[in-house]
Amino acid sequence: MIVLKTNKELALMREACAISAGALKVAGEAVEPGVTTAEIDKIAYDYIKKNGAEPNFLNLYGFPATACISINDEVIHGIPGNRVIKAGDIVSIDLGAKIHGFNGDNAATFAAGDISPEAKRLCDTTRESLYEGIKMAVAGGRVGDIGAAVSAYCEKRGFSVVREYVGHGVGRELHEEPSVPNFGTPGRGVRLIPGMTIAIEPMINMGKAGVKQMPDSWTVKTKDGSLSAHFEHTVAITPDGPKIMTLI
Repeated sequence: MIVLKTNKELALMREACAISAGALKVAGEAVEPGVTTAEIDKIAYDYIKKNGAEPNFLNLYGFPATACISINDEVIHGIPGNRVIKAGDIVSIDLGAKIHGFNGDNAATFAAGDISPEAKRLCDTTRESLYEGIKMAVAGGRVGDIGAAVSAYCEKRGFSVVREYVGHGVGRELHEEPSVPNFGTPGRGVRLIPGMTIAIEPMINMGKAGVKQMPDSWTVKTKDGSLSAHFEHTVAITPDGPKIMTLI
């Protein structure tokens, strides 16, 4: 069931999204060679708690941390720990916060020092594909319009779209209906209605689209060992066009 939000509920949700965005910002600023993923996770945790919210990933489905931190060929759901970030790594951070009964959710991929031109092009393309998808998140449109815009932008540039994992509705629950794939057919899928709030999150690989889950039952990697990038915003569907709720 798709849950539409009232204006009052959207106002409450904006605070959760603002805290989520702030936590992602400080976590991203901490990405540099020599830092462990656990240290970055603590920075995000402390920021969320300091702002009166709760880290909504922590213990969700048993996940043991505030943020999913995925490096290089890790697509999503990397578990923070003692791994030390190295120069040239690309580091995807996905996190959110909950306050007033509502959730925010966002992600971005950060460079640890200088990265290769190919890695930079992957990150830039993934980020821009997110905004191409957001442009299509208009009332009266369809979920398929979003996915088609994302995939067309990335595939035209030689990258591939992960298909096993998708975006989603977000609100009182972190994961709500509808699913929001990063691929699709224009004019197909769930109709977009004012009051819907969705997380659009391209997960884009430099090589082939295939992924595999690691023995820890969380971390997902590319099958071919190629780099992967991940960007995400929580977006409200409004009569005046899409509104990004996780901008700061």
